[in-house]
Amino acid sequence: MRSPLLHPAAKPLLFTLSLLPFAWYLYGAFANTLGANPAEALIRGTGDWVLRFLCLTLAVTPLRIWTKQPALARFRRMIGLFAFFYVVLHFLAYAWLDMGFDLNAIAKDIPKRPFALVGFAAMLLMIPLAATSFNRAIKALGAKRWQRLHKLVYAVILLGLLHFFWMRAAKNNFGEWSVYAAIIAVLLGWRVKRAWAARSAPARQAVAGSA
Repeated sequence: MRSPLLHPAAKPLLFTLSLLPFAWYLYGAFANTLGANPAEALIRGTGDWVLRFLCLTLAVTPLRIWTKQPALARFRRMIGLFAFFYVVLHFLAYAWLDMGFDLNAIAKDIPKRPFALVGFAAMLLMIPLAATSFNRAIKALGAKRWQRLHKLVYAVILLGLLHFFWMRAAKNNFGEWSVYAAIIAVLLGWRVKRAWAARSAPARQAVAGSA
């Protein structure tokens, strides 16, 4: 039986679902339903979705293996691009609503605030990932170099987690941050364990062969 993940409507459906948070904030901005501080709601809300989409991006591979659904891999690129889409929205919301698109003020503000600096660094690291998330880029770079480049996602998600930590530290509220930290720890820990097992396998085979 063919997996529903291979259905032609699967990608358009994922695309539509991924746009729903944007549609919600856009509607809220015009309908004035974002609460007492709409600017904060937009900036923090779009930032939350960056971290969520990054977690989903990292979750694709383990879920594909655990569920034995190789078709899940076809969605990873789109999810990663939506993480970039929301980080751009997050930065634009900050640049517009907090700084009034004053480039000099933005350039002075980012370095003096650690949480802003690590968030900006994470966004910069996401640019080459988004720019090379296409088949032509893979062919141009070569599979190995492309894979090495896209390991930057690990640095991105850790910087994003640190950014979120410092944001929550101002209000001494770490409940939501702890959930993200636990999810990311599982996703990265699974990769470390898998890489360690792959490196240890030749050694075990060599020992078994010499026995």
